[in-house]
Amino acid sequence: MDSSENSDTSEKVIAGGIGPERPSADTDPGRGRRIGIDVGSVRIGVAASDPDGVLATPVETVARAKRSGAEPVDLIRIAEIVREYEAVEVIVGLPRTLRGENGSSAKIAASFAKRLRRMIPGVPIRLSDERLTTVSAARALRDSGVRARGQRQVIDQAAAVAILQGWLDERSAVLKSAGDAGGTVVG
Repeated sequence: MDSSENSDTSEKVIAGGIGPERPSADTDPGRGRRIGIDVGSVRIGVAASDPDGVLATPVETVARAKRSGAEPVDLIRIAEIVREYEAVEVIVGLPRTLRGENGSSAKIAASFAKRLRRMIPGVPIRLSDERLTTVSAARALRDSGVRARGQRQVIDQAAAVAILQGWLDERSAVLKSAGDAGGTVVG
């Protein structure tokens, strides 16, 4: 088995049937808010879009549950946010390595997405490649004068915004392209 076959197989196993995705006119749920999630080992950054899916803004930072249980507090809170915002889609960042492989952080994010899917059936959960969003968010905040010390929650939210905004921008381009090709585009 060559390395590309192994990568594809491990990606499917890691994601539990949810692989890294890209926006598609065929699977787009249409107009509505989207939630972006940056899953970390200590905190989860959350962002939301406007109803038109144009702009991502920070929502909150949720502490990770320290113990696994039937319904971890972090998952419960994220599901509440999805319901509060009446989200039509949830985008979970998949932190792949620079080589495009799934490491331990990707496994954690995929597992989180899978468990969240069970809590909010009917709302599509997408995994989106988010290499270096936390690093980029920290750098952007530092460059704007925000000190990283004590600002981890802000960094996590900024990373969630970056994940979601990347998805929204690509979604807009995909839908515009589908519309230009004569397809029916909603949202």
